Amino acid sequence: MNIAIIIAGGVGNRMGAKIPKQFIEVDGKHVLAYTCESFQSSALIDAIEIVCIEGWEDVVWGYKKKYGISKLKWITKGGSSVQESIKKGVFYLKDKVLDTDTVIIHDGIRPLVDYGVLDDVIEKCEKYGNGVTSMPYNEQIFLVDNEVSTVRYIPRETLRRVATPQAYRYKLLYEKYKEAFEKGVGVTGSSYTNTMMVDLGVRLYFAKGSDRNIKLTTPGDLEIFRAMIKGKDDDKLRN
Repeated sequence: MNIAIIIAGGVGNRMGAKIPKQFIEVDGKHVLAYTCESFQSSALIDAIEIVCIEGWEDVVWGYKKKYGISKLKWITKGGSSVQESIKKGVFYLKDKVLDTDTVIIHDGIRPLVDYGVLDDVIEKCEKYGNGVTSMPYNEQIFLVDNEVSTVRYIPRETLRRVATPQAYRYKLLYEKYKEAFEKGVGVTGSSYTNTMMVDLGVRLYFAKGSDRNIKLTTPGDLEIFRAMIKGKDDDKLRN
């Protein structure tokens, strides 16, 4: 079985909105609803769990009927950090899934999930035990020597941008989150599942990525998202 854990527990201060950014409406639909629909539409996804910011649970349950998200099975309250929220989502599934099941971690504010990317992430997990969506890095990266100059850079051929969706065998997820929080390793700051896994000695396997897989962090990102879904609608009209 393939289960998606969609993380929607953040506040999103950088967006500057009065409500959490995953609940902002774009063309009459919440951002999180777009994300849920992508997983609902995938033939490979069997169930969805949403880790939700406290107080918005009823809104999210409303998606099940309003948008036909029949695969939505569970809603869990988020924690004080992204890693705490993911851990809560993982632990909640302990008696509901098998150790061999595949769990896909995804940001609720990445609403444009490419089916080819999702399929490949799951395929890589089935083959290697995990799979992380990734893209080449196309800009030059320099290391800072001081505030005004540098003489060092990292060859971009050695870099990959890793985002979500990320897929892991459930047993691996559960054991590593338990270990990480017991040891205090890979759970602070900007840590995420992928970085935590590497901190704990797990080798990650790259899966396909997509430039459409944008993360909605700022008002500018929202405008890009609006333009992208409008372009998609325009393509449907032309076809």
